[in-house]
Amino acid sequence: MRIGYVFLPERGATDLALAALAARLISEGAAIAGAVQHNSGCADHHCDMDLRVLPDGPVLRISQNLGAESSGCRLDAGALEGAVMAVSTRLDGARLLIVNKFGKHEAEGRGFRHLVADVAAEGVPVIIGINSMNRQAFFDFAGDLAEEVPVAALHDWAMAAMAEAV
Repeated sequence: MRIGYVFLPERGATDLALAALAARLISEGAAIAGAVQHNSGCADHHCDMDLRVLPDGPVLRISQNLGAESSGCRLDAGALEGAVMAVSTRLDGARLLIVNKFGKHEAEGRGFRHLVADVAAEGVPVIIGINSMNRQAFFDFAGDLAEEVPVAALHDWAMAAMAEAV
């Protein structure tokens, strides 16, 4: 059972790294499932957040427009749960789960948390992004299974983890 994590402090860098990993693995024919995040329309720290369900879509908008002056969380919790359901229907035969982020909802016991736990318990390796706000909650969740994966080693880690899980 392996749970690798990526932490990059630059805004959006973890999303880009995981999306690049997913694209490479898909192009190589790897059997993966999960979701990667793409942000667009960023202005004043307000981005439209979309999750692409792996390996072949759909793309789901998980943010809601609260207006230019809003300062609250823009995550659409219902859309996130829809993404979790979409990923769960694509797990059959997957040899790696990629999850864009262990975020606030996962820290609170929702979002992808249970899916990650179930998949990891079945022996499928997981690679997940974390952020500084929910870092401790992730470590509390993953315990000694948490394994930091440097961006330069993501592909090699994924290939080794998938080979070990066979």
